[in-house]
Amino acid sequence: MSKKPYYITTAIAYTSGKPHIGNTYEIVLADAIARFKRLEGYDVFFQTGTDEHGQKIELKAEEAGITPKEFVDNVSGEIKRIWDLMNTSYDKFIRTTDDYHEKQVQKIFKKLYEKGDIYKGYYEGMYCTPCESFFTESQLVDGKCPDCGRPVQKAKEEAYFLKLSKYQDRLIEHINTHPEFIQPESRKNEMMNNFLLPGLQDLCVSRTSFKWGIPVDFDEGHIVYVWLDALTNYITGIGFDMDDPDVEQFNKFWPADLHLIGKDIIRFHTIYWPIILMALDIPLPKQVFGHPWLLQGDGKMSKSKGNVLYADDLVDFFGVDAVRYFVIHEMPFENDGVISWELMVERLNSDLANVLGNLVNRTISMSNKYFGGIVEDKGIAEDVDADLKAVVSGTKARAVEKMSKLRVADAVTEIFALFKRCNKYIDETMPWVLAKDETKQDRLATVLYNLVEGIVTGATLLEPFMPETTEKILAQLNAQKKSFEELDTFGTYPSGTKVTDKPEILFKRLDIKEVMKDVEELQRKQKLEAEGPFIDIEPKDQITFPDFEKMQFQVGEIIACEEVKKSRKLLCSQVKIGSQVKQIVSGIKGHYSAEEMVGKKVMVLVNLKPAKLAGVLSEGMLLCAEDEKGNLSLVVPEKDMPPGAEIC
Repeated sequence: MSKKPYYITTAIAYTSGKPHIGNTYEIVLADAIARFKRLEGYDVFFQTGTDEHGQKIELKAEEAGITPKEFVDNVSGEIKRIWDLMNTSYDKFIRTTDDYHEKQVQKIFKKLYEKGDIYKGYYEGMYCTPCESFFTESQLVDGKCPDCGRPVQKAKEEAYFLKLSKYQDRLIEHINTHPEFIQPESRKNEMMNNFLLPGLQDLCVSRTSFKWGIPVDFDEGHIVYVWLDALTNYITGIGFDMDDPDVEQFNKFWPADLHLIGKDIIRFHTIYWPIILMALDIPLPKQVFGHPWLLQGDGKMSKSKGNVLYADDLVDFFGVDAVRYFVIHEMPFENDGVISWELMVERLNSDLANVLGNLVNRTISMSNKYFGGIVEDKGIAEDVDADLKAVVSGTKARAVEKMSKLRVADAVTEIFALFKRCNKYIDETMPWVLAKDETKQDRLATVLYNLVEGIVTGATLLEPFMPETTEKILAQLNAQKKSFEELDTFGTYPSGTKVTDKPEILFKRLDIKEVMKDVEELQRKQKLEAEGPFIDIEPKDQITFPDFEKMQFQVGEIIACEEVKKSRKLLCSQVKIGSQVKQIVSGIKGHYSAEEMVGKKVMVLVNLKPAKLAGVLSEGMLLCAEDEKGNLSLVVPEKDMPPGAEIC
């Protein structure tokens, strides 16, 4: 039998900067769902990517002094690096600057225009640049953007519009007849009451006030609205072709089973996107889930506060799987979750090190101590075994039930309930007591077998959430991951298997005081970054004040300069210092021309021992600063100082 297809997407990350842990939560959540579906036997296609057009990107690139494409290449690469670091198993990483996507967006726009669902008009209203969104005055909250709370600006320009109102009643009917379409329920109520029932205004779908976007190919100067561009990634990423309805991959996976997005962009995915699809005569996705936010425990994340949590920093402290566990476990189904350093250390020490890590380590250690690592089922059962077996065998059904409702945190809780039950079983059976009684050896062997069997079942179910940990556990138990069909059957671990004789500590307990010392240093660096760019270099050995006094720094004026022949880097300057003129050779040709050097006041190390560079005598050194890219800038006095002035 062929596997049933399952298509899951995340929102594509906006390439305005490095994603923090709240942004990273979504890709980890989606990965857990995708992996669980694979475990269940589905043919999964998991898509993520980056959203790379828009006015905000154009402005940020201008500030950085690079092209928009260079800017998004850098940020998209960083986002993909974080997604890979978090061990996410996406099948496709789409970029909206991909050539195929851009061409399909142009075809879609033209199709909607030819059909009459997009028309040319004139826009005047309020625009939020960070959200790339237009609003009417009545939609503003205290005069600001209702989505992000930032100021808005008046915008007035020629534009194309999508006829939202044409499809409003059809969309309302779809939502009413498909209660699973928008989840959680509160998100559906918000869309119906705040937008659909009051009546939709047609949506502006082109811009002319900036250039960084996909051009409307039949009207020069117009750029496709960034949301129409971004939303269509869900179909272009699986091969949708406006000119070919028979693309195999698209027909296999569409409609999407799940669009997983943040609650802040629910309107775009449950109003604008369905209407675009209706206008194209394409089926709607089966479900849109607007997940809550993961918030910093001590307030809004801000670099100026030094409290932004980045996934790679957290991984340095705790490891990949621990961070995956934190973000999944701490996020409720509907309400915002909270994450803090203290809570993460507490979870690591209690749940991961104690409940899980200690269980695996104790079981393997007892198997080695009492039976040389051989795990055998001797079939000596007692009443206490029944409840353990019921918990282990029933965890699959409970996890599946939670995952079917996207209650991912609850599914993880069910799996850890299995591990807790195994720990309780150790306390109930007391293997160390059984070991002292020669007549209880078969019973002891059975107890240890039951523990290993329970751990293998739990580890298999844990794989979608903590894949590296599952791999480590199964390797130590010399076990294979169970098939989905075996997960509700107790006793499939091969009797007589030998476990490792050197159990690995899965999670080391951390001292919160030591962690917070390192956190303070991390936060200090963040605050410095917020104040502006900086560079840390390897410190040299300390010198004493007498050492410093040996160096003579003075202001010099460059009165002549020429290129050093046969050198690609060197300039030779005649520098007036007091009543003397010194000849100084410097490797700055790639940063200054000989002509622009003349007349500059510079800082000079005067008493450097003369040396020949490329055969030319140099009698000092010009002081320069160097950035991380190797760009040089001469150090010059802030005020006009005479040649020879001492630098002290």
